[in-house]
Order: sequence, then C-alpha cells, then structure tokens
Amino acid sequence: MGAEFTTLRAGAAAFVAFALCLLAGPRVIRWLQSRRIREDITKKDSKRLTEIHSTKKDTPTMGGLFMVAAALAATAALSSLANLYVLATLGTVTVLWAVGYADDWIKLHHPKKHGMAGKPKLAFQCAAGLGLGLLLWKTGHPTTLAIPFAHASIELGALYPAFAMLVMAATSNAVNLTDGLDGLASGCFVAACLAYTIILYVAGRPDFAAHVGIPYVRGAGELAVAGAALTGATLGFMWFNCHPAQVFMGNTGSLPLGGALATMALVSKQELVLLVIGAVFVVETLSVIIQVVSFKTRGTRVFKIAPIHHHFQFEGLPEPKITARFWIMGAISALAGLAVMKAG
Repeated sequence: MGAEFTTLRAGAAAFVAFALCLLAGPRVIRWLQSRRIREDITKKDSKRLTEIHSTKKDTPTMGGLFMVAAALAATAALSSLANLYVLATLGTVTVLWAVGYADDWIKLHHPKKHGMAGKPKLAFQCAAGLGLGLLLWKTGHPTTLAIPFAHASIELGALYPAFAMLVMAATSNAVNLTDGLDGLASGCFVAACLAYTIILYVAGRPDFAAHVGIPYVRGAGELAVAGAALTGATLGFMWFNCHPAQVFMGNTGSLPLGGALATMALVSKQELVLLVIGAVFVVETLSVIIQVVSFKTRGTRVFKIAPIHHHFQFEGLPEPKITARFWIMGAISALAGLAVMKAG
C-alpha cells in the first residue's frame, strides 16, 4: 500500500476502529461480566475513596482488550505494513498490551499482589522503549532532539535508545496514572493522539514540514493512519466508558495507549512537545511525585490524595465535572502543542 490517499485511509481507519469497538464492545462487556472480571475498587490506603467509588463495584475491567484490538486491526488493514514506523508501533503497542493484560490478570487472580510488581512492570516498559529506540537508531531514524522556540537541536547519537526508553516508560505510566475516573484517560488521550496524528502527517510531507519548520521524516506520514485508528478506537471505547462507565480499560488499555503516544512523539521528532500536548498526563504524574516526595521528606501531603483528579473528588467536585474539565484542558494542551511545534 503506497503513501497515496493517506488522509482518506486515515479517515477510514478511524471509522473502522470506531465501528469495531461499537460492535465488539457489548459482547466483550457481557463476557467480562460472565467471567466476573471486575475492577477492585477497594483502596486500603483510603477508605474515603473506596466509599466515593462504591457505585463502581461491579463494573467490569480490561476493556482495553477490544479497544486495542480494534485499533490494531484497523491499522493492519489500512496502513502499509512495509512501513518500518507502522510495524514498530504495532509491535510496541502489542508488547505493552500484553504487559497490561498480565498486570490486570495478576491483580484479578491474586488480589493480595495488587497486580504485577512495580519493578518487573517498569522493566517491561523500559525494554519496549529500548527496543524501539535501538530499532529506530539502527535503521537511520534521526537521533536529534528538537528544542521548541530555540530553533536548535541536540544530537543524541548513541544515547538515543536510552532516551526512547525514558520517553516510553514515562508516557505509558503517565496515561496509566490518569486512568482513574470514567472517561478521563480516554478523553485526554483522544486529544493528544489526534494532535500527533496531524504532526505525523505534516512531518511525512517535505513541503508541509518545511513550511511549518519541523524535521522531515520520510515515511512518518503513514503512521498517521495508525494514529487515526487509535483515535477512532478510543472514541469507540468512550461510548461505553463515559460516566457512568459500563467498562474500564484497565492496564490492558492504558499501558498500550501511553506506548502508542510515546512512539508517535519519537517518530515525529517532536518529543519535547509531548510535555505540552500531554500536559494533563504530566500534571497527573507530577502530582504523584510531589505527594510522595513531600510525605517522605517532610511527613506532610501537598494534596488530599494523589493523583490530582482524586484530590478534586475529595474537594467535593462531581466526577463528570472533573472529567469534563480535564478534557477541556487536554484539548487546549493539544492545540498549544501544535502552536509550539509551529513556533519551534
């Protein structure tokens, strides 16, 4: 499949992935319910949070099974599998899909373990990023780090695989931390993914890339089809995940979504822009880091609870309002990221 009709195929991929989710969603949700694959809403470190989420007790989880499957199927059907970036994305998403599934499976079957241990899970995330970085580096992908606004770049060279590992681990964990309210992570991901889909299309066109002033990456435009498929699949999942949620994505969904976002940032050579486009994910992660550091060093908490979306729940804000406001901030961040890319 050639590079022609990229926008048409991207639109078709989004539609197909969305439709697949709508078709598969009810069936998978019924299957999850029949197997009693439900989210454990008990928070041993916070009785109040357990009480707030008591209505979610019987909601099935691992909805990432059909969401990611729909995205992968649409990508495989409508993008060029001869494209290195498409194959790398499919591989990375599949690996993190499996890691998330294993994490959820352990959590469900061994409640005392609360999922996969932190170090092994992080090791798998780092391995996925390192593998992607090595593949890109060895196949001649640009290893420069563009600095927005400064009109400058840093050549990473042999350090690029380690940098890719850092981006992958940080982003997949950030999306995972954000997945705490109905539709929160999925809605914020849609905005970020759509922004990177646009960036990838621009970066893959030498005329557009030159006009905007970003590095031209030969073949990157094909990955816009995968980005559109991920956007469509996540919107399809949100059909069932919006408040009150019929299903949660679980780590089966959040880890591969984060991995896909990291991959798109690395391929498009707009890694630092991810801090702006994914600002909601950054804030969620920082809230956890700040909370942990403050408690360990000073014995006090900055927030009533972390991640920060739960802090707002403790402040008395209704869950739908928190989610909607985070979506708004996610959309604004995505637009700001596109503006930063142009400014750089």
